[in-house]
Amino acid sequence: MKKFKFNLNNNQYEASVISFEDNTIKIDVNGTVYDVQVDKKIEQPKTPTLVRAKNEPSTDSHKATAKTSSPSEKKGAGVIKAPLPGTIIKIMVNVGDFVKPGAKLLTWEAMKMENNLTADREGTIKSIKVKAGDTILEGDTLIEIE
Repeated sequence: MKKFKFNLNNNQYEASVISFEDNTIKIDVNGTVYDVQVDKKIEQPKTPTLVRAKNEPSTDSHKATAKTSSPSEKKGAGVIKAPLPGTIIKIMVNVGDFVKPGAKLLTWEAMKMENNLTADREGTIKSIKVKAGDTILEGDTLIEIE
């Protein structure tokens, strides 16, 4: 914790605060530990804790099967999620449109920059969960492709 050096009656001392609880402080002075009581309660500073929700990638596949899939499984099904928070500016596809990988789906503004969201798979647009002017958060589902 905190270390202090001080002189008292021409003697030098080194002290370090080990811990403090309520109104009791544990101090090490030149190798000897003392419990010191103070007349007012010492409160530890409150440090805010940042809690973030876990975000999954835009594919709905399980991590164990992400590299391969069974031959009978339909390819390209899943959702497109927002990679960053921002505001939707323009949607370039409609429900029922067939898209290929790399096709522009929508434009959104994030951090004062316009960004294009492109399809990462081939398929038909099943549903569009947002409209122009909507505010989105990271991980929000934007478009479903099947």
